[in-house]
Amino acid sequence: MTDPLHRELLELALEAARRAGALLRDGRPADLAVAATKSSAVDVVTEMDIAAEKLITGYLGEYRPEDGFLGEEGSSSEGTSGVRWVIDPLDGTVNYLYGLPTWAVSIAAEVDGERVAGVVAAPMRGETYHAVLGGGAFEGGRPLRCRPPAPLAESLVGTGFAYVHSVRAHQAEVAQRLIPRFRDIRRGGSAAIDLCDVAAGRLDGYYERGLNPWDLAAGDLIAREAGALTGGRPGRTPSRELTVAASPELFGPLQSLLEEHGAWHD
Repeated sequence: MTDPLHRELLELALEAARRAGALLRDGRPADLAVAATKSSAVDVVTEMDIAAEKLITGYLGEYRPEDGFLGEEGSSSEGTSGVRWVIDPLDGTVNYLYGLPTWAVSIAAEVDGERVAGVVAAPMRGETYHAVLGGGAFEGGRPLRCRPPAPLAESLVGTGFAYVHSVRAHQAEVAQRLIPRFRDIRRGGSAAIDLCDVAAGRLDGYYERGLNPWDLAAGDLIAREAGALTGGRPGRTPSRELTVAASPELFGPLQSLLEEHGAWHD
């Protein structure tokens, strides 16, 4: 049986993500412009990122005023309930800025530091992925399972690149060395969606360096609840240093290959 608190948190996250997704999809101005930059001049924030985060924190705070928040666009509070919401209001901002469809709203709930519920809404796909700890992963009402076993050479692997020139130059070198080892590599531009694509069996695996907690919180739980393994460098959890997700048979070989080629450093 799912913990009633976990189910409550999931339902709130689903509704918050639905509302934010509708705002982003239907409220995007024709003259959308960059409101700020983050790690570099090409790593951007738009007015819609900020508006979506305000909508999410306002909605969740109305129902659970004692909870804490960690949001990409600056929402940060400790809270007193033991629950913290980890929010990426618009994962894939550059895609959104250019009118590309691969972007998502990502919301995860933690209880006493443990991730217990996650939602990734991808409005332009018409899909919403969700999971509760121990309860499986779903897209709408459809159960998700990662792909069946495949050798490394027949695996489709997703990745992403940083917006800092020196960092992504090294990431490109690593990808160049890895491409001959896989069926192919995909770069979608949204870590949350990439992790859900592992969960849904659309990718055999995924790796990326430089992710923040809000980038991976919901997607990591969804991938694990769909049967995938996730981690960082060998023996470590997913982190900014390295995030890896893959079907159980592929995870070890992929993680070892990434370690060998230095995907965990700049």
